Amino acid sequence: MRFDTVIIGAGLSGLAAGIRLAHFGRRVCLCERHTRIGGLNSWYERGGRRFDVGLHALTNLAPRQRREAPINRLFRQLRLSRDELHIVPQRHSRIVFPGCSLRFSNDFAVLEASVAEAFPAQHEAFQRLVAAVRDYDVYSYHLEPLPARKTLAAILSDPLLIEMLLCPVMYYGNAQADDMDFRAFCILFRSLFLEGVGRPAGGIRPLLDALAARLAEAGAELRLNCGVRTIACPDGAVTGVSLDDGTFLECDSILSSAGHLETLRLCDPAPASATTHPAGCISFIESIFHLDCPPADLGLDDSILFLNRTPEFAYRPPAALADAQSTVLCLPGNFGGGETVAGADLLRVTSLANPQPWLHLPADEYRVAKAEAAAAQLDGIADIAPLAGHARLADVFTPRTVLRYTGHLNGAVYGSPRKLYDGRTPIRNLFLCGTDQGFLGIVGALLSGVSMANYHLLAKA
Repeated sequence: MRFDTVIIGAGLSGLAAGIRLAHFGRRVCLCERHTRIGGLNSWYERGGRRFDVGLHALTNLAPRQRREAPINRLFRQLRLSRDELHIVPQRHSRIVFPGCSLRFSNDFAVLEASVAEAFPAQHEAFQRLVAAVRDYDVYSYHLEPLPARKTLAAILSDPLLIEMLLCPVMYYGNAQADDMDFRAFCILFRSLFLEGVGRPAGGIRPLLDALAARLAEAGAELRLNCGVRTIACPDGAVTGVSLDDGTFLECDSILSSAGHLETLRLCDPAPASATTHPAGCISFIESIFHLDCPPADLGLDDSILFLNRTPEFAYRPPAALADAQSTVLCLPGNFGGGETVAGADLLRVTSLANPQPWLHLPADEYRVAKAEAAAAQLDGIADIAPLAGHARLADVFTPRTVLRYTGHLNGAVYGSPRKLYDGRTPIRNLFLCGTDQGFLGIVGALLSGVSMANYHLLAKA
């Protein structure tokens, strides 16, 4: 029962780290508390149909000829083929605020032209922002935090443009209320706008199946339904993990994707920072609807629509159960150029949620609240698309769902607002990957696992 490395969690970052380490001959064991891999990006079946969990879109979709792009370097390191995943690009998407709309696609010129048309006085400033984003060293592990709103305001003089650019970037990976680190802004701006967005045609399962196959081929051990109860760290250094069934696994190092606070609270003894590091508070409610006709027939031809009803974008837990002023619509059927895409008849509607009420509602009230929130989301977009009579509720995810399947405190989708980009914890040979390391999104999670394995466990061998 001795391993070189134990990895806590078989989400995307844990799977990627396990593959990378096993490729180099390390004896690796992945411990996953649930019965299925993927963590927040997984799938389930209901009524004979398969539904994705977490997947809106896969970002960083740079062309394959750009070998230096993160997605292409990552696929080479994991020995994955883009062809086996059959990733289909978005057609086009929009950011809609009162009186203003910005359109973008995987051709960055579309966003540039849209900004120039909607904000002609900001054209040169926007070019300066793009240059700053391209030049920022986002992969340095030792940059001081830089507030994004203040940095953007020093470049752009129109507050509405700032709000509109922050909206999709924050929704797709920001753990901090109201503001974000400029590094995170740059990572997500590049991912969404400069590189592009797509979806695996078969949904998330083909990606998970490919990762599981690579993991098995490399010789790593995967244990499902196998939760870690405690991390043994006498004298401030890891010696192994105790599992829920009482088994003890000895190891030289641990790579945890459970989250910073969540990982430190597993430690025995726990370090002081287990009570002082900030917990996350950003969570969502997402409703999935079946459509009885193609979405374009209902006036929805965007792949993703970011809709905000006020000139200011409030990215924080709302006072109510869910935020009625801001919504993201994702339509899998509007990806690709006519290919058969999993979930083509679905509409995913996402809104910011207040975690605490959702986590503490009694079971009967919780069921009613989910149905009411989904109905309110549908009513809230009636002026954009008349869906009455065409949309049937399939399922609803809440902060309680996120807490159950990820263990993230407060059901915080993106974890703690304070990221540890170098992955180091106060415990020797205990490192983080995944959400709280700071590389977010599907490609970001995979990159986190590979980069932390490379940096801490392979480069120093």
